[in-house]
Amino acid sequence: MNLFDLTGKRALITGGTHGLGMAMAEGLAQAGAELVITGTTPSKMEEALNYYKSKGYKASGYLFDVTNEKAAAENIDLIAKELGDIHILVNNAGIIKRELATTMSVADFRQVIDVDLVGPFIMSQLVVKQMIERQEGKIINICSMMSELGRNSVSAYAAAKGGLKMLTRNLATEWAKHNIQVNGIGPGYFATSQTEPIRVDGHPFNEFIINRTPAARWGNPEDLAGAAVFLASKASDFVNGQIVYVDGGILATIGKPSNEN
Repeated sequence: MNLFDLTGKRALITGGTHGLGMAMAEGLAQAGAELVITGTTPSKMEEALNYYKSKGYKASGYLFDVTNEKAAAENIDLIAKELGDIHILVNNAGIIKRELATTMSVADFRQVIDVDLVGPFIMSQLVVKQMIERQEGKIINICSMMSELGRNSVSAYAAAKGGLKMLTRNLATEWAKHNIQVNGIGPGYFATSQTEPIRVDGHPFNEFIINRTPAARWGNPEDLAGAAVFLASKASDFVNGQIVYVDGGILATIGKPSNEN
């Protein structure tokens, strides 16, 4: 299983203070990686670092906004000085604003594009300089089923995640010659603290997701760990520009009527 061993690798996970980012970070740590997580909220950062360290993982945290090019550059330099090079970059930080396209403000639309698409570009551009020097590196962009599908009230998010899919493919095209693999993960619907209020029997959306997903369940956050480890490890050295959808089969099917077994 040496193909999946991340011992000696340093992984930077943006937005690794909570949710799916935290689940992927833990998977990488279990495979042996040292964690570097970013966030913007001091209390969440403290809580996350305490959790990682309670599990025996080596973890450091840096507070900055990935859309702020100057702050991002300063912190990447600081990480290099304090810890060393980044071998794995997971562009996970993101936001969603649910609003119909007819009423969504341009400012809100731009903010979603900035965080979900421009942020990964800034971080990749900064970190890849180290990777090109070493002629080795892994970049994982966290895409979405909305990279492929539309849905009511998420036009900005879908536009950003669709753009991130194509950014992933273009960066892979440019950087593959340096032995750098750029791939993406597209999560389906997962059981997180954000979805907890609607994951109850009788809730229309809960029933919709269970019926729409061939696996007939919500994803567990740890279901993402395997994909993250694969794309961060030597096992994926000839995989480039791909999006791995971890969605329980949603994108594979047209769905079924609610009364069909």
